[in-house]
Amino acid sequence: MAKAQLIVEGTTMFQRHLVAKIWIVVLCLVWGSAALAKSPPEVDELVANAKAAVNTIDMQAFRALLEQPDHGFIIDVREPNEFATGHVPGAINIPRGMIEFRIGTLIDYPKNAPADVKLTLYCKVGSRSALAAKSLKELGFVNVTAVDMKLEEWIEAGYPVTEPELQF
Repeated sequence: MAKAQLIVEGTTMFQRHLVAKIWIVVLCLVWGSAALAKSPPEVDELVANAKAAVNTIDMQAFRALLEQPDHGFIIDVREPNEFATGHVPGAINIPRGMIEFRIGTLIDYPKNAPADVKLTLYCKVGSRSALAAKSLKELGFVNVTAVDMKLEEWIEAGYPVTEPELQF
């Protein structure tokens, strides 16, 4: 017991907070992966229906689109902490849960109408982007596309990704 107290007493507050943060990240990664792997069949059906209801493109088509000067807005619908770990260059982060509320500011509504704007959405595995694209379509966006790809495969293919920024 005295040895354990000595270890705690010999560490700085910064070191203890750093260890706690590392454990939180590890637990989130473990629990997050488990949660994604165990989604109910209804969720899979919801995503499949969303993909069927919107325009989708694969990774190669997305890569080709990014090389076009008129590709429109590229939106990463992952959470900000995911976006900060690296994203497609030029992408704008609007999390799926906020896209309906923030899209008007992005497109400068009402100056630009939903029909006038080209939007391409991507995420980690293609599910959130499909759901967000379906929601935007229901709001009147006619030129919205969901990228059906795994971001991990994008990275493995050597396609461009911004490096995460170190924050102190």
